[in-house]
Amino acid sequence: MADQPLLAESALGWSIFTCILLAILAFCWVYIRKFQSRQESEVVSTITAICALAIALITSALLPVDIFLVSFMKYPNGTYKEWAANNDTRGQIEDTVLYGYYTLYSIILFCVFLWIPFVYFYYEERDDDNGNRCSQVKNALKYTFGFAVVCVVLLLIGAFVPLEPPPGQNSTQWEKVQYLFEELGSSHGLPALSFSISSLTLIGMLAVITYTAYGMSVLPLNLIKGTRSVVYERLENTEDIDDVEHQIEKLKSKCKDGRPLSSRDRHNLQELEGKLQVLQRRGRHLEIAERNCCTKVGRALRPLKILLGVFFILVALLLIVALFISNLDKALHSAGISSGFIIFGTNLTNPLNELLLALQPVFPLDYILITVITMYFVVTSMAGIRNMGIWFFWMRLYKIRPKKTRPQALLFLCMILLLIVLHTSYMIYSLAPQYVMYGSQKYLVQSKMPSAGATSGNATFGTTRTCDADAPEGLPHRPGGVLLPREEVCD
Repeated sequence: MADQPLLAESALGWSIFTCILLAILAFCWVYIRKFQSRQESEVVSTITAICALAIALITSALLPVDIFLVSFMKYPNGTYKEWAANNDTRGQIEDTVLYGYYTLYSIILFCVFLWIPFVYFYYEERDDDNGNRCSQVKNALKYTFGFAVVCVVLLLIGAFVPLEPPPGQNSTQWEKVQYLFEELGSSHGLPALSFSISSLTLIGMLAVITYTAYGMSVLPLNLIKGTRSVVYERLENTEDIDDVEHQIEKLKSKCKDGRPLSSRDRHNLQELEGKLQVLQRRGRHLEIAERNCCTKVGRALRPLKILLGVFFILVALLLIVALFISNLDKALHSAGISSGFIIFGTNLTNPLNELLLALQPVFPLDYILITVITMYFVVTSMAGIRNMGIWFFWMRLYKIRPKKTRPQALLFLCMILLLIVLHTSYMIYSLAPQYVMYGSQKYLVQSKMPSAGATSGNATFGTTRTCDADAPEGLPHRPGGVLLPREEVCD
């Protein structure tokens, strides 16, 4: 009977996860197909881009799920729910989430170092005149091998460098090697994966500084400013057509008496006729767009877009203030670099952390807010990449345009998003460290006070407190904290 609530909660959780997964896959399909070039599309690159984008979104969505599962084990008064009272049950849930982090981060490593580079070079080696598939695969594998070497080097450094030396000073070389492999086996390869992910997170930080920061500025401004009206563009296009037709008639009038046009006039006439064809084609497209239902809906939702743009500006200001206060608190009151700058208690008031804690009594507002913040970084990053394009220092490699984006650009976009998601998971912890680490869970503190009754003695009272770094050991914590380069958690 005790397992029935657990099964019900698990079924509900997996149902929600399945719905979210299907929604993410549908969004990825629509997004990639919207920007994909119709002339240069290829099945392999399309599937790779959709899967890589889905992995990035699923990884970012795992953070709110992790926080929810940790918090959902307890009642608001700090006591465990019946199905979570057993330590083994709580351990199974935490292990399941931890394996989810293992799986997703391993897939990200596979995508960044093997899958995406192989598909990119496979498409780059494509020759329309010579369709030799074996040659394409061979050349793509040759270039991908360099990425694989970098991945192996990172894994080996993470596996062996952080390990402590063998305790015995008089140990033989074989005993030292055996000790290293025993330590590596006992950690199940976690240091290797953690170091590799931390290295990619450092690269993701550069992408966040470049693309996410720009997207946080340009997305709300574009929503507030809006796009040009289709009706106005049609009117302007019609005026341009009339002007070009007038110039063409003026040139043709020179040869009405039988005299041939000069070479300069013939050249101008050809340019004007070509420009007229372009304007007429654009006019037909604008006419179709004006009759489109999406255009009419967009005009109706114009006030909502303005409000959404203002909301995004307020969210950006909130995140900037919260990140500044959190880093300032670490610099002034943390336990130092040896502990990962862990903060004991709340020294400076973090507005985002306080807002999340204030929303805890009204389920599920705090989970909705942390999900919105997580998705906010993903959406602004996608907006930044879409508006800026793919750059390598001062050189623009690719542009991201609807129905005109090359497959290589889509692969680059997905790889950059994977790196951004890794750093976003770290950055969100810095935004609201107390809530992100412990969620909304509380714990009971037993205290004895002299009783006022007839019988002398002490009475035991329970006080509910919000979990923080001073909480006693044995509380459930987010398993994801051990994978990322984050502060230590109470176990």
